[in-house]
Amino acid sequence: MVLYDTLYRKGTGKMIRITNLYAPLEYDMEMLIASAAQKLHLECSQIRELKIVKRSLHENESSDLIYKFTLDVITEDKTDVILHHKDKDISIAEELKYDMKDAVLVNRPVVIGSGPAGLFASLILAESGTDPILLERGLDVDSRIKSIERFISSGELDTTSNVQFGEGGAGTFSDGKLKTGKIDPRKFKILSEFVEAGAPSEILYLDKPHLGTDNLKLIVKNMRRKIISLGADVRFSSKVTQLIVENGSVKGVVVCKDDDEYKIYSENIILAIGHSARDTFTQLHSQGVLMESKGFGVGIRIEHPQSYINKIIYGKSASHPSLGAADYKLVTHLDNGRSVYTFCMCPGGTVIPATSEIGSVVTNGMSLYDRNGKNANTALLVSVSKEDFPDSHPLAGMHYQQQLESLAFNTGGGGYKAPVQRLEDFMQNRMSTGFGDVYPTYRPGTSFALHDSYLPEFITSSLRKAVTDMDEWMNGFYYPDALMTGVETRSTSPVRMIRNENLEASGIRGLYPCGEGAGYAGGIISSAVDGILCAEQILKDKGLPG
Repeated sequence: MVLYDTLYRKGTGKMIRITNLYAPLEYDMEMLIASAAQKLHLECSQIRELKIVKRSLHENESSDLIYKFTLDVITEDKTDVILHHKDKDISIAEELKYDMKDAVLVNRPVVIGSGPAGLFASLILAESGTDPILLERGLDVDSRIKSIERFISSGELDTTSNVQFGEGGAGTFSDGKLKTGKIDPRKFKILSEFVEAGAPSEILYLDKPHLGTDNLKLIVKNMRRKIISLGADVRFSSKVTQLIVENGSVKGVVVCKDDDEYKIYSENIILAIGHSARDTFTQLHSQGVLMESKGFGVGIRIEHPQSYINKIIYGKSASHPSLGAADYKLVTHLDNGRSVYTFCMCPGGTVIPATSEIGSVVTNGMSLYDRNGKNANTALLVSVSKEDFPDSHPLAGMHYQQQLESLAFNTGGGGYKAPVQRLEDFMQNRMSTGFGDVYPTYRPGTSFALHDSYLPEFITSSLRKAVTDMDEWMNGFYYPDALMTGVETRSTSPVRMIRNENLEASGIRGLYPCGEGAGYAGGIISSAVDGILCAEQILKDKGLPG
């Protein structure tokens, strides 16, 4: 088991990148140093610095699981000699550095929403010396936890502080997956800030990094403290109820706090409101913010035993201590034109109540960093498009979500109990009468029900076809006692706010719709990147010399 991810001895020279280097699951840093030295035709003592850049699982010719690495090393001024070998797996490493410049704005910029987009937009603006004001309709993360725990135990829903609303946004209560793709300076900035705020350093190199809800609670709190230390003002329980717009330009916002209203004047407003701020969507539409409905996914959460998933994915290596809980990702494209896909898979996690409205049931998934829960869960979603909505109104998708969530609440019998069905019973469209060896993790509770009784027929028929397909690709996915808990509707925003080439709302200068709620991101990293882009645009277009 690796105990650290960087070796450092004093040295000089260019950083050399080594790709496609393999090691067993039991590797340590000494083993990596030896492999790197052999690859570079050097002695181990000539490696002055070694850093893991990427680590992913790989199956070798014997079907054994091993690790595949990308490493950066500094040697004793042997760069030219090393590159002379012309090995395709050896190159000069690219330095990732995010540079910011100071700027001055006429008025302080305003950021609405403290999810990943809002947090990183605020951070960049604060680091540039513009003293942003960050407004969050919900509570700080510690108070928010208490609200959620109260809801889970008593069914008392706080519509301003829940899984959707509050410090850190909806992603705070999730598995905390970080879908990085190719790392660029902005993504490196995001990951580095997470590590500084308390995330494990391994997120900088893992192929599938995740944070876990327990880490996210600390991370968002520490990021808030840093943003404030840089001159920002963070205000909780502060809901924006209206934009102030004059002559096609935004001039400020009206804020409601403790039943009192006040105005903040600013020519630069970032809207990072998340995908569930339905009342704000409605208000923005009434004020002329151009938006359109867009497709999303509708379905259920499905739970399997985590130990069972480990055996399917890891095979004979399932019990190896370095592997942890296995995850998976599946998608199928059906002959009815629908796509069905897994979403936000939570190894060793729980199914959580994600509603933000009275009389609605919504599910989502959450994992702690250790992913040590008994069950694995994932959303199993069917694609829906604008053609499925009852009309062409820009908020038609939002209304469609609300209708399904209300039906799920009624089907569950009230009290925010979620409708649940064994997979085998669902496949045969019969009522479940008891649990097998998988018990639900959803609280406040569940009720046996037919998912066909509240979901549209095209959803349930597509799910049945998809289970059959997915079982062919991931043998064992069809596990009779697996549990299906509904409904899941909030995988992504049901609207897209129209932006121009400067990232401003079409027809309203100075207003920057941003992140997942605006329809331009789908997850922690992409939302944070969009927040940075919007902040950069403000500094580029409106910033004055410092």
